[in-house]
Amino acid sequence: MKRLRPGGLAAVDNVLWSGDIVRKDKKDDDTEAIRRFNDKVAADERVESVILAVADGLTLARKR
Repeated sequence: MKRLRPGGLAAVDNVLWSGDIVRKDKKDDDTEAIRRFNDKVAADERVESVILAVADGLTLARKR
């Protein structure tokens, strides 16, 4: 976040992980890491964010 200017946009791919992030039975390390990342972005007051349900998911986060 330090290098992103206010109004700057960050794009992160594969945030839905083929839908595995919503499957409670999926507990592998990769899926859990993506869940933690998504939760962290959603709670971060420095950004406005949205997940686009395109392919494996794309997060767009704009720095306030």
